[in-house]
Parts: sequence; C-alpha cells; structure tokens
Amino acid sequence: MSAASNCRLIGRWRIVEADLWDRDYLDLVEPATITIEANGHGEIAFGAMQAGLDLGYSTSMVSFTWAGCDEMDEVSGDGHAELLDDGTIEITFAYHNGDEAILTAKQETSSTAC
Repeated sequence: MSAASNCRLIGRWRIVEADLWDRDYLDLVEPATITIEANGHGEIAFGAMQAGLDLGYSTSMVSFTWAGCDEMDEVSGDGHAELLDDGTIEITFAYHNGDEAILTAKQETSSTAC
C-alpha cells in the first residue's frame, strides 16, 4: 500500500451498522466511530471497545492492525476498510482468534461554526 496522500478514506466516519451487533450495542459507551488519519494511525470505538489503528493506504482502501481494550480486557486484531460506490465504507474487523464483523460507516461532516 502507498502513502496516505491519495487516500479517500482520511477523516472521521460514523459506524452505523454491523452484522454481529445492533445499533444500541455499537453506541453503548459513545457514538461508534472510526478515525483514519494521514499519519499512519487512527482510532476505532464501538460498544465497550476502544483501539488504536496502525494503517496502510491505497486510494480507496486502508488495511490496519489494531490493539486496545474491550471491557477492560486487552484485545487486538486486524482488518481493512473499503470505500463503496455509495460513499460509505465497509469495514472488515477481526479480533485475534475471535469474531470477525462487517461494519458500515458514513463520513461525518464538520459542524463547526465559524
């Protein structure tokens, strides 16, 4: 994968759907989000899980490894996110030796007042 300069996934995305969990679980602690930064790092949070991401980039896709905590237990895994034709991203999110989920996210728009 190449540098982040041409990646269309840079930004903050709101996770709106998952194949394993309902919306109430996704937003259990805070609104479920994934943040993809241009510096090779990012963050994901849903349910009781929060993790940092180490990213690799292409124009319409990122791959990542992740590590964090879920209900105070250390967890890790890998995954990737791909930009779809409708402007959403599909995230394949896998726990090391555990569940694999498909998440859907929409890009958040800035609501900062001038």
